[in-house]
Amino acid sequence: MVFEEKMILNGEPEDEEEEEEEEEDMVDPLEVVRDKCAQAEHCVHARAKLEDCESRVGSKSETREDCTEELFDFLHARDHCVAHKVFHSVK
Repeated sequence: MVFEEKMILNGEPEDEEEEEEEEEDMVDPLEVVRDKCAQAEHCVHARAKLEDCESRVGSKSETREDCTEELFDFLHARDHCVAHKVFHSVK
């Protein structure tokens, strides 16, 4: 009973709600830069190749082909762009 009264008086449950609200407002700068870089010309071209491969592979019932190369090309292009921009937003 005493423990419950302390929790009510200290307001601990309310503090947890406030912390959750603060965490929702935080945005990862890496994700923001990744989204911007994914829209860059070279990345759009690599993404188009990846999507073409995915649709080609998805349309076949039996195939040994996968889109690993196209995925790595897209991720490489995006991460190359990110590498030049992300450190400007990190303190």
